[in-house]
Amino acid sequence: MNATTPTTLPSYIPRISRGALLAAVCIAALGIAPSASAQPLPEFPRTTDNHPDFSGTWQSLNTAHWNLEPHVSDYPVVAELGAQFAVPPGLGVVEGGKIPYLPEALQQRDANFANRLNADPEGKCYLGGVPRATYMPYPFQIFQDEHQLAIVYQYATGLRRIPIGGTDEAPLDSWMGWSNARWDDDTLVIEVTGLNGQTWLDRAGNYTSAAAKVTERYTPLSPNHIEYSATIEDPAVFSQPWTIRMPLYRIVDTNYRMLEFKCEPFAEEKLYGHLRKPGTTKP
Repeated sequence: MNATTPTTLPSYIPRISRGALLAAVCIAALGIAPSASAQPLPEFPRTTDNHPDFSGTWQSLNTAHWNLEPHVSDYPVVAELGAQFAVPPGLGVVEGGKIPYLPEALQQRDANFANRLNADPEGKCYLGGVPRATYMPYPFQIFQDEHQLAIVYQYATGLRRIPIGGTDEAPLDSWMGWSNARWDDDTLVIEVTGLNGQTWLDRAGNYTSAAAKVTERYTPLSPNHIEYSATIEDPAVFSQPWTIRMPLYRIVDTNYRMLEFKCEPFAEEKLYGHLRKPGTTKP
């Protein structure tokens, strides 16, 4: 840095602007072009038929599992749990902010929330359903080839097998429903039907019925990011279709492996504790 380079900046320059200006002065003095060290990002991986390859382990990083809608921080459902299980605030992931419930369905949602300690299927180790399994606070892994993909969820060892180009209908209703996938340019579209209507969408009691249809869309954003959206149609519960949207993040930890989380043993007391023989102790 030569003698004409200022060592201090006038006090009337705001603090953040002074820092930016000083950095620019240093770059100019050293002859460094800001873009000289920038490296282009690698492209999103692709399959042999040139479609995006979503294979890998992914996870959401938001508060949608607490409440899809915008919400403030709140006390835990059991006050004795304290801050460990207090509800963190969240901006929500619903386009437009509000879920368009029919009046009676909104009353059911509020009843679910009031009884969430006993009624939430998550506490009983039931499968998360679609789309809830995607944004629960657990990773999931995608395996994909040209003809199909499988999604394995850490929570409750959930599994979906999804044909690409499939048209079969659900043979019966189930927790994770029946999925068929297709391509829309670089977006993988998965249509899900055959849901059993017993799943919730979050810990706030938002829910769907067995008539729900969920259309998921997976779109590459960068080599390690996916834009995930899910449009939910359910005329028995909602006045119109509505959509959630969020990024998913690839887990890139060295030597990462997704471990099993078989939650059944932890749900036994909740499910069957009332059948315990008098005098026996809880786990």
